[in-house]
Amino acid sequence: MVKLIIKNLSKSYVDKKSKSLSALKKVSLNLDINGIFTLIGRNGAGKTTFIRIVSTELLPTSGKVYLDGVDVVKNPKEIRERIAVIPQEAALIPWMTARENIFAYLLWRGLSFKEAKERTNTVLTRFKLEKYADKLPRKLSGGTKRKVLVALVISSNAKIIFLDEPTTGLDPISRRELWEVLTELKKEHLVILTTHYLEEAEELSDYIIILNKGKLVKAGSINNIRDAIGYPYAIKIFKGFNKKIRLNGKVVKKNDGTFQVFSDERTANNLAKKLIKTKVKFSINPTSLEDIFYMLVGDIDKGEENEN
Repeated sequence: MVKLIIKNLSKSYVDKKSKSLSALKKVSLNLDINGIFTLIGRNGAGKTTFIRIVSTELLPTSGKVYLDGVDVVKNPKEIRERIAVIPQEAALIPWMTARENIFAYLLWRGLSFKEAKERTNTVLTRFKLEKYADKLPRKLSGGTKRKVLVALVISSNAKIIFLDEPTTGLDPISRRELWEVLTELKKEHLVILTTHYLEEAEELSDYIIILNKGKLVKAGSINNIRDAIGYPYAIKIFKGFNKKIRLNGKVVKKNDGTFQVFSDERTANNLAKKLIKTKVKFSINPTSLEDIFYMLVGDIDKGEENEN
């Protein structure tokens, strides 16, 4: 487990017009965590700024960050020995093969020639990359390049891995393949990642942070967040239901004529019984992270919304 303490973390910038802009606003957390820790939010929500500060790349304007009791600002060198980072713009060195990229990275981190060679071979085998090992990046697919980058940082044996939007630009199959790698990775590491794909965050994450305009909106497991907003269940009602039935909870009329009702367990059960009697087609599922996200920071499908 990794102990992560964040106290009133803020980061401000001054734009070209000398106007102060806040990327993070007094974010606080106190966690003992392993697995996958995911930050989600709209563009400009503060996700990348958060990653850059916690990984020692950027100084905060104010606030404190501690990883396992070590002050990130005061002791960046000690932190860097424990972490590995893949930023959004990360790319393999184009004139080196996949194997050479990993090997060179390990030498840069201070490993001996022998140990770097052993770790390179081990990580290539672990992630089934042997057949790509001696190919240049231009001969690799986008998904394979990302796998090599992830293998590269894992080879360092860093306790904490930072991944900033690792699946952006990948096709659906490559994304799923990388999900498998990350699922394997979280067994032994803390993975802190950002993503714009909400289904990805829901699928992978053990802990989720929702940021909006630099502020912490909600944090917790997906189940804890569902319970916290008070709408853990989503009922989709298809066309043709009796409009005399009272729809309690958070009700959204979709543009296709269907209704989405978000409610607690008791309300969901009562509504389901009524709908069964009227023989109306409906479905009931846990509220998705996408629905939660739009409830907290945006409109849902721009439909008509009521709360009863």
